[in-house]
Amino acid sequence: MSFIETLVAAFKGASDRPPLARGAASPWFFTDAGDGRAPFEYGRAVRRAYLENPVAQRAVRLVAEGIGGAPLRPVDPRLAALVAETSGGQPLLETLAAHLLLHGNAYVQVMKDARGVPVELFALRPERVSVVAGEDGWPAAYAYEVAGRRLSIAVLDEDAAPNLVHIRHFHPGDDHYGAGCLCAADEAIATHNAASAWNRQLLENAARPSGALVYGAGDGAALTGEQFDRLKAELTGAYAGSANAGRPMLLEGGLTWQAMAMTPADMDFATLKAAAARDIALAFGVPPMLLGLPGDSTYANYREANRALWRLTLLPLAAKIFAALGEGLAPWFPEAALAIDLDRVPALSEDRERLWAQVSAADFLQPAEKRALLGLEPENKP
Repeated sequence: MSFIETLVAAFKGASDRPPLARGAASPWFFTDAGDGRAPFEYGRAVRRAYLENPVAQRAVRLVAEGIGGAPLRPVDPRLAALVAETSGGQPLLETLAAHLLLHGNAYVQVMKDARGVPVELFALRPERVSVVAGEDGWPAAYAYEVAGRRLSIAVLDEDAAPNLVHIRHFHPGDDHYGAGCLCAADEAIATHNAASAWNRQLLENAARPSGALVYGAGDGAALTGEQFDRLKAELTGAYAGSANAGRPMLLEGGLTWQAMAMTPADMDFATLKAAAARDIALAFGVPPMLLGLPGDSTYANYREANRALWRLTLLPLAAKIFAALGEGLAPWFPEAALAIDLDRVPALSEDRERLWAQVSAADFLQPAEKRALLGLEPENKP
């Protein structure tokens, strides 16, 4: 290696990066599911899940609103104002969390003033953004397309500061895009929606009655039209409706009441719908108990389920979002670190109280070490 090449490598700080595979568009926009199944298309999947399925919508809102409304630890007031402001009328953190859950990718455009200082963080719709890869496959720019218009956003500006922050979940088979929860939950959502449509059609077209009056005359005679109409009118007027629930029925000779119950096939159908709802909750990381789904005995009570939601879903997802935002905004806020204030989260109060008691009882620790273990700032000395 020549002296010039050595000098250039020293300024770069590392050797050449390994090449990545380049993709023309997001794999989550239109993906062939294979095995004869319908292809996964993100726009339709979002409508089926968020606009038509109550379980999926509640699961996404529970996670997104939990992160959006979580109390934050004190940071630079300017950074706190950027994060707290709405993005296109929507809370920024709540929008980013929902994008990550549904799409697996979240894009934050850093809007700057004439001095190059961030004035707004705008969350871009992930299905409209695609990575423009360079010769080595690494992102060189981002393309934003809507209504036939295409906008190219460079990764860095003239001052080597980020123009866009890309947050994504892990995808084992893609170098540029993350895998969302919606793709994994799509089959369960389709099953749950089909079960709801079946029940609606059953009520509208062929709802099963609670029972039947059976005329079993021994001589093989049948009811006349006049007798049938009179019996139908008496049943409607005297026994139908909630006001007549439990009223005893007086039957004439030859008439017997036969109750109709759900068949084993109907019972399996109801079980299948409940299992699909639990799969939806599992895909989005929400304990089924918090969504009102029956048959969940994993958690002792609602409080334990809420604590599990925070520990297993909300805190890891919030840490991913805050780490990406902190890295992207480091040129302007190098010392700031976004994080949830665990002491102000009601669901974690018992855990924090136990931790405070354990740390306070540790006599072998210095006060500065105890503050560090509790996540507190060092005490200011005069």
